[in-house]
Amino acid sequence: MKNAELSQKLVELLDLRYEPIGVKIIRKGENLPEGFTEPANNIRHCQSIMRARNGESFLIPAEKHACVVGASSLGLVPTPPKVKSGEFHTNLAMFECTDAASNMISQRPELEEGSAIATVVGPLKLFKFEPDVVILVDVPETLYWLVPAATFFEGGRQTFSTAAFQATCVDTTLIPLLTGKMNMCLGCFGCRRSTDIKNEEMIAGIPYVNLEKMVEALEKIHDGPMQKARKKKG
Repeated sequence: MKNAELSQKLVELLDLRYEPIGVKIIRKGENLPEGFTEPANNIRHCQSIMRARNGESFLIPAEKHACVVGASSLGLVPTPPKVKSGEFHTNLAMFECTDAASNMISQRPELEEGSAIATVVGPLKLFKFEPDVVILVDVPETLYWLVPAATFFEGGRQTFSTAAFQATCVDTTLIPLLTGKMNMCLGCFGCRRSTDIKNEEMIAGIPYVNLEKMVEALEKIHDGPMQKARKKKG
């Protein structure tokens, strides 16, 4: 299926509030894709995600990334010493001490420094090439249905990894990309402070390589289990 078709199916099957979002990390040596333009001002990765769900699209070179915490995890810039030491996040009063904050950073997945030159973020339907991941933002009931879709063919359980920070850059971009498995999170301090995500919304990241099979599973459960659950008596 083409990306526009996949996007439309996701919207219809899940009754999504927003557009499915494609994210591509452009690695060093790769060409920048056509059809996407740089933002006028610097922008955070989480901001680009939330704006893309409403139809905007961006090609964001390393120097246009406003958040060095997110950009460093994506391999775009070096990790600042104060971030690595824990001082930066401790100063936000989210950790008791620098050791606790640095422990969070030391455990985060990250791409090799300098391995990426830009990110491309926009509605999935606009991608003429394969993104790395597809991100959905919605309420828990809607995103719940991704779990039975992910386990429909092989069963098993889903395990999600998250932290107090980096909901979009690490939790729903890097983890799905590096593990090949869907990941969900509740948002994070930076995302909730810097974007228009609603209090009741959360985020899911799906590896693009798994997307078509998940859509197939959603088609199989849509008319039966999904409708039975959604039409329950109050």
